[in-house]
Parts: sequence; C-alpha cells; structure tokens
Amino acid sequence: MFDFSIVTQWIDAFLRTYLPEWGALLIEFVLIGVALLLLYALIALALIYGERKICAFFQCRLGPNRVGPLGLFQSVADMVKILIKELIDIKHNDKFLFNLAPYLVILSSMLAFGCLPFGRGLQVIDFNIGVFFIMAVSSIGVLGILLAGWSSNNKFTLVGAMRSGAQMISYELSIGLSMLSVVVFAGTMQTTQLVAAQQSGWFIFTGHIPMLIAFVIYLIAGTAETNRGPFDLPEAESELTAGYHTEYSGIHFGFYYLAEYLNLFIVSGIASLLFLGGWAPLHIGNWTAFNTVMDYIPSVIWFFGKTAVVMFIIMWFKWTFPRLRIDQLLHLEWKYLVPIGFVNLLLVVLITIFNLHF
Repeated sequence: MFDFSIVTQWIDAFLRTYLPEWGALLIEFVLIGVALLLLYALIALALIYGERKICAFFQCRLGPNRVGPLGLFQSVADMVKILIKELIDIKHNDKFLFNLAPYLVILSSMLAFGCLPFGRGLQVIDFNIGVFFIMAVSSIGVLGILLAGWSSNNKFTLVGAMRSGAQMISYELSIGLSMLSVVVFAGTMQTTQLVAAQQSGWFIFTGHIPMLIAFVIYLIAGTAETNRGPFDLPEAESELTAGYHTEYSGIHFGFYYLAEYLNLFIVSGIASLLFLGGWAPLHIGNWTAFNTVMDYIPSVIWFFGKTAVVMFIIMWFKWTFPRLRIDQLLHLEWKYLVPIGFVNLLLVVLITIFNLHF
C-alpha cells in the first residue's frame, strides 16, 4: 500500500534545499492550508449534490437534473449564488458577535477536519492526544451557534440557538463515552496508532458486542451533534423559519451551510477511524491471498469509501424518521444513551483488563 509520507517528505526536503527552515515551513503551512480549504469546499459541494440525489431516491423523485449533466453543476450554481448575495446589515444586533459567529463554526470544523487521516501518511495533525484534541475543537462550534442566536436579536434565532446548545452539549457526552470506549480498547489516543491497532481487524469486529453498541451510540449522537434530522429541532423550518441562522445572508449563511455538510463528513470520518479501521484495508485472519489483494486498494479509497457508507446511513436516518420533540430528544440522551454508554464503557474496561477480545 502506497505511503503518502514519501511524497510529503520529498517536498519538505526539496524546500529545505533551497530555502531556510522558516521559509520552508511557511510555504508548507500555506500549501497545507490551501489544500485543506480546496478539499473542504469540494467535499461540501459533492455532499450537497449527493444528499439531494439520495433524498430524491427515497422520495421517488429525480433530484437535480437541469444544471449540467445529471445536475452535477447545481451545487456549483448555488455556491456562486450565495457568494454574490448581499450581506444584509441587521438593525439592533450585536454586530461584532453577529459577524464573528460564522467564523467560529468554520474554525471548529476546519480544525477537526485537519485531524482526519485521509490515507497512509496523509494527515495534517497527529498528536499523541489526537482523540482528545478532536473532542476539544469540535466543541467550539456550539459557541458560534449560541452567539449567532443571541446576537441576531430575534426570538426565532434565540430559541433555535438554545435548542442547539442544549442538544449539542447533551449529545457530546454520548459521543465522548463512545470515543472513550475505543481509547480504552486501543490503549492510545493517537489517530495513527488507532489505525495501526486495526490492521489485523477493525474494532467493530474484534471488540465484541460492546464495541458494536458504542458504534450505534456514536451514530445516533453524531447525527444529533450535526443538527440533522430527525434531530433538526434547532433549524425546524415549520417552527423557527431557519433557526439560529435566520438573519444571515450571503457568505455568512454559506459558512453555516458548508459547516453543516462538512460536520457530517467529519462525524462519519471519525466513525470510520474509530470503528472501521480508518484507511486500513479489510484483513481476515490467515487469508493471505485475500489480504494481499485488499492491500492493493489505495488507502485513500478505503477511508473515503468507509466514510461514504457511514454518511449514507446518517442521511438514511434523516429521510426515514420524523422529527423528535425537544423533550423526546433530551429523554433519549439522558435516560437511555448516557446510562447505556457508561455501562458499555465499563464492559470495554473489563474486556480490556482480562484480555477477552480477539
């Protein structure tokens, strides 16, 4: 399997040959930033188109089919439309916080996005506390949502922001318990080590029933964390117009729109990292020939393929289940998911201590 670190090390050595260390580092930082931004935008456009087509499939429609072949350029047309829209100045709002809020949401999304291992040797951030870092930076997004709702000076945005704050803070606990279960099982928080620990078998297969339970809890909590249906109460159009971003227009609304879809990708990417081996290929015991064939598939395809499967499941949730009430949403978290998550974490600890796994 090709190791992308060969390419990155060659670029680093080439730059250091002709530039001082600070110059080489500066160019590398710029290149990485531009690459992340381009990938961020392209994935968001692809997901917008993909969800429209999947939604249409579930509802027996065609979806986008006019702008470009098979409607492929519809997302691009919408992006251009958003970029050229006027930024409307709202009266009687807190202008500084109102303008700051979208950038906090994008900042949180971008920092978590940079932690994903897209392939072997293809990762921007690889701390020894990688899982903890992901949990920390992903929590910044709720600040942007709360600031947007409060600073807009609008009752609909405030209700949407309070709903979102209660929802995201609550379901972060279940996500944390699921991620802790994996950390205990693997014995590391470093993302590259998590992938390495799954080379001989993905955790969802080798971790017995507790790891499967942690995966299901993560899927439910991750769907709620991204404010997607059936947990889309903060943006309930029939009740709150557009929720916390009702007063936003132009590029500021575009930031929220992009972050929603990229958060879907990030949640799915973390699920593939924690439970499905990240970019690690599927290996089965002593099936040497099968394992060799799997190794020929590029690591990038493995990661994006697993992430796409998880994203499809989350989209399936949205277009299948009706929207929950706020009391049902919080009851599900505090009365069911949190107790199950704690008991499941205890089971994972026992399995790890007594070495009961495969």
